[in-house]
Amino acid sequence: MMLIDAHLDLSYNALNWNRNLRLSVAEIRRGEAGVAGKGRAANTVSFPELRAGEVAVCMATMLARANPQGKSNIDFRNQEIAFAMAQGQLAYYKALQSTGLCTFIRNLTELHATIECWRVDKVNSPFGFILAMEGADPIVSPAQVPEWWEDGLRIVSLAHYGPSTYAHGTGCSGGLTSKGIELLRAMARAGMILDVTHLADESFWEALDLWRGPMLASHNNCRALVPGDRQFDDAQIKAIAERGGVIGVAFDAWMLAPNWTKSLSPRVQLDAAVDHIDHICQITGNSRHVAMGSDLDGGYGTEQTPDGLDTVADLQKLPGLLRARSYSEVDIAAVMHSNWIRFFEAAWNE
Repeated sequence: MMLIDAHLDLSYNALNWNRNLRLSVAEIRRGEAGVAGKGRAANTVSFPELRAGEVAVCMATMLARANPQGKSNIDFRNQEIAFAMAQGQLAYYKALQSTGLCTFIRNLTELHATIECWRVDKVNSPFGFILAMEGADPIVSPAQVPEWWEDGLRIVSLAHYGPSTYAHGTGCSGGLTSKGIELLRAMARAGMILDVTHLADESFWEALDLWRGPMLASHNNCRALVPGDRQFDDAQIKAIAERGGVIGVAFDAWMLAPNWTKSLSPRVQLDAAVDHIDHICQITGNSRHVAMGSDLDGGYGTEQTPDGLDTVADLQKLPGLLRARSYSEVDIAAVMHSNWIRFFEAAWNE
């Protein structure tokens, strides 16, 4: 079944992890055998596996934080460096597009064309990339938003982990900054979509008070099932649904089961993701506000995925798991792809 994934860090894997995503997952793992570091030789995503998993469209991210105290490979000394890194990630996507492997989706016409192409020929059609930014630090100032729009950027989240230039993110508390308020205004003028993933609770509610445009949560789970500020509480889930938003469920094991550790036995099962899907459906009263936002290979590998998910192609097990919960075929298609299609049809109504 066709799948739309709302969060894949493809350029991050290619540039920061030096992975050739044209190779199979097995080939990448063999090439990383013996390489030290979390997630090495344990990747789940590459273009052959995306095609096997029928991932026709994804929100392809750019990620670079302005964090002079940070020690990770996504932390940079200032916004100018973060901007340059994100531009390099954009250049990677442009290189893929130039070979015909992918096509940028910037409007509703291009979305419909990509979907139709996949319905006709899922073996040879280019992947559709909707460009997204995880944490807005690479936008050096709100005045730069029109330049990013021309580059194809359509979705922006304000923060990642910790504080950003524009808002407070996961693991800290606080609201929007004055520049964050300006950024929201600039994004609205350009026609961008707000991604509320990773926002600290105070920033989340402030953003909702100010924002009147389309909004989504690309990769977020449920606090009622897994406590912690990385997940949404039920009030946040309802608020997103009331605004016509969709929440992409993530497949990072620590976001699927409470008190998860790598030594947890038995391992978290793939069906745990269905628990989060079902909870969102129960809270919102229907299946219209939940979809896929896997975050696979978002800085981790199979050591941190649920049992039964070896590659991104295993997301095709979800329809069977949903059928076992008595979800209808219409509901299953909604979760796999049609909710995202409907969201963008509303957001990009031309």
